[in-house]
Amino acid sequence: MRSGSVALGGMGLLAAALVACGSSSEPDKRCVDRATLEKLNTKECKSGSGSSSHGAYYYGGSVSNNRVSGGSFDKSAVTRGGIGGHSGSSGG
Repeated sequence: MRSGSVALGGMGLLAAALVACGSSSEPDKRCVDRATLEKLNTKECKSGSGSSSHGAYYYGGSVSNNRVSGGSFDKSAVTRGGIGGHSGSSGG
């Protein structure tokens, strides 16, 4: 009996950890050059004065060959749908 309750308790902790990691409504964000869609270092998106080389945050999407696609500079246009980052449903 005792080992069964320990196993169940461990499974509950694992399930809670997975839900906590996957339930964020925040989409992934990357620092990107607005003109070229090239992924930049995060420091290029930090607020600063004067330099025109600062990037902007790009939400969602993916990176291929150091360029982003499939997302948006508008955070509200991108949502994250739990574990795996996909939203929507399949009918059947």
